[in-house]
Amino acid sequence: MYQAFCTSSLKILTLLTMAAIGNRGTVTEAAGFDPDADVQALRGAMKGTGTDEAAVIQVLAPRTIAQRQRIKEAYKQSVGKDLADDLSSELSGTFRSVVLGLLMLAPVYDAYELENAMKGAGTEEAGLIDILASRSNDEMKTINAFYKKKHDKSLEDAVCGDTSGMFQRVLVSLLTAGRDESDKVDEAQAEIYEAGEARWGTDEVKFLTVLCVRNRNHLLRVFEEYQKISGRDIEDSIKREMSGCLEDVFLAIVKCLRNKPAFFAERLYKSMKIDMLDIKAQFLKMYGKTLHSFIKGDTSGDYRKILLELCGGE
Repeated sequence: MYQAFCTSSLKILTLLTMAAIGNRGTVTEAAGFDPDADVQALRGAMKGTGTDEAAVIQVLAPRTIAQRQRIKEAYKQSVGKDLADDLSSELSGTFRSVVLGLLMLAPVYDAYELENAMKGAGTEEAGLIDILASRSNDEMKTINAFYKKKHDKSLEDAVCGDTSGMFQRVLVSLLTAGRDESDKVDEAQAEIYEAGEARWGTDEVKFLTVLCVRNRNHLLRVFEEYQKISGRDIEDSIKREMSGCLEDVFLAIVKCLRNKPAFFAERLYKSMKIDMLDIKAQFLKMYGKTLHSFIKGDTSGDYRKILLELCGGE
């Protein structure tokens, strides 16, 4: 999950962790959970020549995020070393990326992925969009705090240093975590912003103001009225009026507002990945195949084993 979204397999990892942030995950509390026993199993898996990857999967994949944090604490108490560091030295490739990602808290992982999206030459705009367009205000504030604690500079400064133009302005707006999260539908404002495609035209600032600030219920109403007045879906208008990264980020915002599981299911299909019941159902509905079968046919080795374990059954 941790390189700048440059291959389909790593994209799968990223979307999987994103999906796991929700409340309807395929990984549930392990019965009879014993962190000390898990620590011993992990120590055994890393003992001697080579690593027993199957044992690592058996311990970490069926555990919730909270349970993995307890395993990390118990490991440090028992061994005096960091579990992530030891596993990192024992594993390699995309399998290592999955395992290390499982040990992170969701906002830490998000901050890590954002850092990787901006690392090196060029910027992985898709990595920035997938995270920033789909997070709540509270999640965004936590991500900002983790990033600043680690880098001693704000995430906004980092984003501004790697992006430009209206795309940068949209990301900065999302980073402020200022979206109205009430349920109120302001009909008067809806009339202002639902004046049809001729009114919206190429006024990118107006798109930003509406899509990045208004609450979900209000925007769903705006989208309905926009369709009635213009005869065109808002997504179609964005595709007509915008291009490049700006088009991508506005479309991501609209899709997340309408149906976040569908947004991740689409991302999964185009690259591959997950840990959430709603996304699995949406994936099957949209593409006529289970996520389990898709992962099975698109990956291999220990990487496939751990993804299938996280995905759950058919």
